Amino acid sequence: MNALLAQAPEEMTRGEVLANDPLWLVLLKVVLLFGFGVLMTLFMIVWERKVVARMQHRSGPNRVGPGGWLQSLADGIKLAFAEEIIPANADKKVYFIAPVISAATAFATFSVIPFAPQVEIFGHTTYLQLIDIPVGVLVVLAASAIGVYGIVLGGWASGSPYPLLGSLRSAAQVISYEIAMGLSLVAVILYAQSLSTGDIVDAQVDGWFAFLLLPSFVIFLISIVGETNRAPFDLPEAESELVGGFHTEYSSLKFALFFLAEYVMIVSLSAFTVTLFLGGYMAPWPLSMIGDGMLNEGWWPFLWFVLKCLVIMFLFIWLRGTLPRFRYDQFMRLGWKVLIPVNLAWIVLIAGIRAIRTDAEVTTNQILIFGGAVIAVIVLLSLLIPEKPAPADDDRVPVTGGDYPVPPLDLEVPKKPKRRTVTGSGGRSSNSEIGTEGRKEADDNGNV
Repeated sequence: MNALLAQAPEEMTRGEVLANDPLWLVLLKVVLLFGFGVLMTLFMIVWERKVVARMQHRSGPNRVGPGGWLQSLADGIKLAFAEEIIPANADKKVYFIAPVISAATAFATFSVIPFAPQVEIFGHTTYLQLIDIPVGVLVVLAASAIGVYGIVLGGWASGSPYPLLGSLRSAAQVISYEIAMGLSLVAVILYAQSLSTGDIVDAQVDGWFAFLLLPSFVIFLISIVGETNRAPFDLPEAESELVGGFHTEYSSLKFALFFLAEYVMIVSLSAFTVTLFLGGYMAPWPLSMIGDGMLNEGWWPFLWFVLKCLVIMFLFIWLRGTLPRFRYDQFMRLGWKVLIPVNLAWIVLIAGIRAIRTDAEVTTNQILIFGGAVIAVIVLLSLLIPEKPAPADDDRVPVTGGDYPVPPLDLEVPKKPKRRTVTGSGGRSSNSEIGTEGRKEADDNGNV
């Protein structure tokens, strides 16, 4: 430890600098990370309501606070003081701890995210990051996976069938999309040669992985939308068939914790996406060229990091405001039959490219040209394969131009018998149904 203290910060690695932080600075970082997660959550809730309202030509929140920006704070205070109703069949201990697990794991993901390079905080040189460990990427994956336990336990402990079904959906959903999300990180790890989030950011100095590894970036974005149970993948809380989903029986502060956990996870996974694929805290081009990288030093990188996070968070809002909810079978088919196979093929391609570049003197342009030619040949072959004709179905019901089913044209609808007034012999009249077949007509005196 004394040897570390004797070294200058420039000569120490990121992990050594962070290990040298005093206790007061570590506690300050913890408080700042918690405040950052809460403030970004309050901001995103109102921002989402305003953006969706603009998409739907509505006003949105505009009463509480300047421009309505304190609406989420007012909603949180209202939920905290609302009446709490606990179901009689609930498992009280698990019912209480479930939302705590979801919220705590959501905040834990911020611990390994690098927000800025070396900065000065009250005269102490440090990184704007809580810890940097060799397996930082796995910490985020583990925290997001454990957070699902809160949803599963909350649905089970409620003692109601609808929350239980929502929690089971969430378990199947996370298992499916955790695999796709984990596989999309393999290409990033191959290029960065490290599982440390700080090393991954440093490896993107020459180019962001979002452009170099575009398929991994797209699959990762789809996976985090499914991981956070957001529209169009919000199947665990589908109100059309599950009332409110896994949190139907929750109210007051416990419901607020579930609500907070969802949005904190959105913010944290957005920050994780920026770290892995969008260069982290580094300034985008051409701002990075100003003053020999002057905007990549000091506190400026924190601004670029937040702006990039806002871009990913806007993507979450955009998807919710435009796409309808998937059917459950469509959702699972997308994860198992599309994302995972494509990811595996992409990993094999990336591993082959890196092996070729290592063993032979092959330039990047040659690899791109050869890869583009192979893809073009595959596309042409797929176009030449004749489509399999659909099997004939003689029992099909013909449809009109508007896709409305109509009855067969040879179907004759029987006519309804006429209603006649028959006068009896006593001068009174009575209504009777007189058919045209198998019946005699009544005469003027009412006799049949």
